[in-house]
Amino acid sequence: MAIIVAISKVSDGNMLIKSDKTNPEVINNRKKFLGKNGIDINQATRINTIYEGSDYCRYEVVDSSQMGAGMIDGSVVTSDALVTKNINHALFLPIADCIGAVIYDSSKNILMLSHLGRHMLEQNGGYKSVKFLIDNFNVRPADLSVWLSPAPGLESYPLYKFNNRSLKDVAFKQLESAGILPNSITDNTADTSKDDNYFSHSEFLKGNRPSDGRFAIVAMMTD
Repeated sequence: MAIIVAISKVSDGNMLIKSDKTNPEVINNRKKFLGKNGIDINQATRINTIYEGSDYCRYEVVDSSQMGAGMIDGSVVTSDALVTKNINHALFLPIADCIGAVIYDSSKNILMLSHLGRHMLEQNGGYKSVKFLIDNFNVRPADLSVWLSPAPGLESYPLYKFNNRSLKDVAFKQLESAGILPNSITDNTADTSKDDNYFSHSEFLKGNRPSDGRFAIVAMMTD
């Protein structure tokens, strides 16, 4: 068993326009990005995060019937993280200024893709993501491997409710508090507020980027 974890760049194109869920250019960008990583767009399920209500730690287990959801149409799975036990079922998350966290148990063949943004981290979302896997699949945190996407750094994106610590610092602490071993976390250290290879919605709003967009992280277990 192997796992694919891939992160798109600006050169791969915009991976989401929230107001236009069936934008042909975005769909084509997704197809090309996934294809060069050996994934067909119809193998993927898109995570759709919303900022409504008061719960930002919503998790859902998806099966093969949901493959393709949200990738070429508007039928999305609204959640803050998705979990699959299916081989060759990709989980796809477009990102603005948050962390995409891939959590993988190679012994049980369980894959989670979790959206760790400010709202989620303020509700202990790193810890709760792991706790969901413990409660529902009896995983051992010490068996889990984690990959983190790029994110904005402390200078441009401090978390005021965490004494101005960075997204990554808080995410690391929450994952480790759930029992993840520090050396099991692979971090992409690119700072999206400074690295033009990645979209940053916050930098666009500040006038520091010529165009808005979303990059994406995708993960899939493969045989």
